Amino acid sequence: METMSTMTGLKSSADVLFLMLGAVMVFAMHAGFAFLEVGTVRKKNQVNALVKILTDWSVSTVVYFLIGFPIAYGISFLKPAGELLGASQGYDLVHFFFLLCFAACIPAIISGGIAERAKFWPQVTAGAIFAGISYPVFESLIWGQNSAWLQKIFKTIGGAEFHDYAGSVIVHSIGGWIALPAVIILGPRMGRYVRGKSHPVLVSNIPFLSLGSWILAIGWFGFNVMSAGNLEKISGLVAVNSLMAMVGGVIAALIAGRNDPGFIHNGALAGLIAVCAGSDIMHPLGAFAVGCIASVIFVYGFHFEQEKLQIDDVLGVWPLHGVIGTWGGIAAGIFGQQFLGGVGGVSFVSQLAGSVLAVVFALASSLIVYTILNKTVGIRLSQEDEFNGADISIHHIGAYPEESIR
Repeated sequence: METMSTMTGLKSSADVLFLMLGAVMVFAMHAGFAFLEVGTVRKKNQVNALVKILTDWSVSTVVYFLIGFPIAYGISFLKPAGELLGASQGYDLVHFFFLLCFAACIPAIISGGIAERAKFWPQVTAGAIFAGISYPVFESLIWGQNSAWLQKIFKTIGGAEFHDYAGSVIVHSIGGWIALPAVIILGPRMGRYVRGKSHPVLVSNIPFLSLGSWILAIGWFGFNVMSAGNLEKISGLVAVNSLMAMVGGVIAALIAGRNDPGFIHNGALAGLIAVCAGSDIMHPLGAFAVGCIASVIFVYGFHFEQEKLQIDDVLGVWPLHGVIGTWGGIAAGIFGQQFLGGVGGVSFVSQLAGSVLAVVFALASSLIVYTILNKTVGIRLSQEDEFNGADISIHHIGAYPEESIR
């Protein structure tokens, strides 16, 4: 009996450690979001990029702890610490930490789209609403406490439940499609489009942009592999599929983007975003194909968004996270099939339905929040503040203070 108790305790401790390490890896990805934005925006907005990501993370932590996680999973932490620890060594707490990292991706994704001209506090407020309410509601429908009835509908219409192993749709598609109305309502940066003609804004720092991509890519293996939830469910297939999708994205971007370093480093992320949903059911060559297609979608989607639609989405978060996240959900229903080497048990119809539902939910949530904020407190910096840069206007210091003094 004592041996059994010891083994149970060890298993609980191992699962807590496993998920905590995954949480730390995904937490590190937020540094990747920060440096990807820092390298893309102009020097006068680099401090703002860093502060936004850290502030959004901190606010997301509080609102997801108090509101979001209880909405998604029906678990409240408003109880004595001894009860929170319990017999499982506090597994629910590290589960919260791990899933918080997903929820906090939503404002981090939006940040890249609205960069260089958004007011600070209205966006912090919007991020809190999305991380604390909107995202957890959708999370509860697919992964959480309210999933049974919706998954039953998917199974009825498609023959299988909607499958999103690590969040192509639930995290990335939701974040990218939420960002789209925000970008459109804000409007383009000053001078980006003049009399219908595009005037591209050069990125400020390729090494920082590249660093952001590398940090994200490394942390992504925690994002995908640790989505198993506990040690006994860990999958080597998820790890290798993530790797293959990433390199597929890089190689395809190298060709489609004609050696452009911005496309190459975002191509790695495109592949990783797309493979999240089906990383546990695809063959590695299927994952490679999914990553290649995702990268091509980003290269041409970014150009279409920026030049044809003239939407000033600074980091291209709508095509990268929104459109490719949707592709990832649909791709799981294609490359997860047994005739393409997948594990099976997935339905193209269910995947399409779930992916479209996420788009509708995200657009509706975003339009409501940003329309209200825009009509009340306003969401865009004044022309003078935008011209001076968010660093000086909001934070009263630039990224390189010595240069400013000189």
